[in-house]
Amino acid sequence: MISKKLFSLLIFSSIYITLVAQNVEVYPMHWWVGMKNPNLQIMLHEDKIADKIPMIKMPETGMKIGEGVMLVNIERVENSNYIFFDVRITKEAKAGKYNFVFGSGDKRISIPYELKERRKGNGTLYAQGITSSDFIYLLMPDRFSNGDTTNDRIAGMRDQSLNRDSIFLRHGGDMQGVINHLDYLKDMGVTTLWMTPVLENDMPNRTEHGYAFTNEYRIDPRLGGEKAYLQLSDEVHKRGMKLIQDAVYNHVGSFNTFFVLDPPAKDWLHQWPEFTQTNYKDQPLFDPHAAPSDAKKMSDGWFTKQMPDVNQSNPLVANFLIQHAIYCVEEFGVDGWRIDTYIYNDLDFMNRCNKALTDEYPHITMFGEAWVHGTANEAYFAQNNINTKFKSNLQGVTDFQCLFYGIQPALMQPFGWTDGVNKLYTTLSNDFLYVDPMRNAIFLDNHDLSRWYSVVDSSIQKDKMGFEWLLTERGIPQMYYGDEVLMGGYTDPDGWVRLDFPGGWNNDKVNAFTGEGLTQDQLSVQSLIKTLANFRKNSSALKTGKLMQYIPVNGLYVYFRYDNEQTIMCIMNTSDKQQTIDFSKYAERTNGFSQAIDVLNKSTYNISSAITIDSLQSMVLELKK
Repeated sequence: MISKKLFSLLIFSSIYITLVAQNVEVYPMHWWVGMKNPNLQIMLHEDKIADKIPMIKMPETGMKIGEGVMLVNIERVENSNYIFFDVRITKEAKAGKYNFVFGSGDKRISIPYELKERRKGNGTLYAQGITSSDFIYLLMPDRFSNGDTTNDRIAGMRDQSLNRDSIFLRHGGDMQGVINHLDYLKDMGVTTLWMTPVLENDMPNRTEHGYAFTNEYRIDPRLGGEKAYLQLSDEVHKRGMKLIQDAVYNHVGSFNTFFVLDPPAKDWLHQWPEFTQTNYKDQPLFDPHAAPSDAKKMSDGWFTKQMPDVNQSNPLVANFLIQHAIYCVEEFGVDGWRIDTYIYNDLDFMNRCNKALTDEYPHITMFGEAWVHGTANEAYFAQNNINTKFKSNLQGVTDFQCLFYGIQPALMQPFGWTDGVNKLYTTLSNDFLYVDPMRNAIFLDNHDLSRWYSVVDSSIQKDKMGFEWLLTERGIPQMYYGDEVLMGGYTDPDGWVRLDFPGGWNNDKVNAFTGEGLTQDQLSVQSLIKTLANFRKNSSALKTGKLMQYIPVNGLYVYFRYDNEQTIMCIMNTSDKQQTIDFSKYAERTNGFSQAIDVLNKSTYNISSAITIDSLQSMVLELKK
């Protein structure tokens, strides 16, 4: 288990061996041989542990622990409850158990540590990366399905709530519940699972969302703990699917052991004379006219009083966070990394962390939450083509621009020179700012936003148009749990967009997994997503093809996804009138084809003749010769 490992420090005397029970926590609890980076920093935590490790003069070459394993430095810090070992693990090192031994005679101390063989994947891949060929399903484990009622409450944890009638208390969902319904997700066309954080959140309240870590090296036992996470990873990969971990570097929970309750040093957090909150303004980070104090408050201010800000410029903190990221990928077989509150981090640290992951796992991909306004603002935080002093190495972002300045106004604003669907057209025209916009995750909503069905005023037509866009647009499509059955809600407060998935609990009257109790509208949306997502799985044009868009006319927007093997024509009529489609107007992409087959209803059209599309309707057509 990944929990506090209880080791015994052995004090040997010349006459007999005495076992002294000591609760020494060692982080990371184990490591692996064969890593590309030979350096490892081990953190030991226990009452006055620094006083129990004798002061020694380290040889210049380090102290040999075993073949290929050298202790090169011992670092003491402000808090004597911590000590850090800098270790070098060369390619000669073998998997096995090692001992860090200090002193002699009755002062002899031995601290065991294990190096393991690297993950083989049990015949499956891991750290594969998430690409535009994937379809991501985002869920909150506590609100998706309760597969194991024995972990609903865990003795000793601060939050003992369990009340499904409350939008803020725990509801009992867990990773076993997710495992139970992986086949449902796969059948719907989902290729990738993203859960909100599964690390321990031992906070007094609001623990259902998972974003306030209290121990980075412990999987929350209310979700099933390490055993369930490992099983979930295995079950995901057995189905040919992928796993994303939700990472939080910027802040921790106010009851975090290492950063708040008993930190190695005060500067593990950004400290202010009085509580100082971030200004939530991204502009000072790149504004050539910005006041430095605004930039500092943005990056170093606390997210909330309950979420203190981590000082990533401290080398020990940086190592702790980076090693933990690598640990999770190797230990749990993670394929992709979603980084929460990306823009609030120390961006130089993030470049270093991203590189450490890709150095170790060349195929792994990361996308960061960049909740900003403006394509240039958003592109700044990813690999971009902008001439700025700071250059991000982040592969992609959560594309809020395609949402706020794209699909939302396209369907909710009247058409105009710069309004309505012209906003979507304009936003996509700015893709030249990104090195690779296909690595951006596009979405209609998430756990922090009002649900898509509510945003479009409960219009079934607009709801479906949104999903037809999502699954045909460039980038990596991501859907929020329950959207397939028209779950609604506004973020005032956020608990209303985090309700239980119907059918995830015994005795639910409506079961979205089986279809029991669903309305015809719900079933029709679920069917649309399933049909289009599974078509997309085998569509080279939609997965990796190029995008060509035509200037919208009178609310009619036409774009193509195409490659050498396939051409898909997408039509959105955002106006309140029926419109005519003359294929010859799009000759660059329609020449050479004779037929158009509707992907959703299989209707066939002759390209030599015009067709009509009703108001507030979309069409996805595969062109055939």
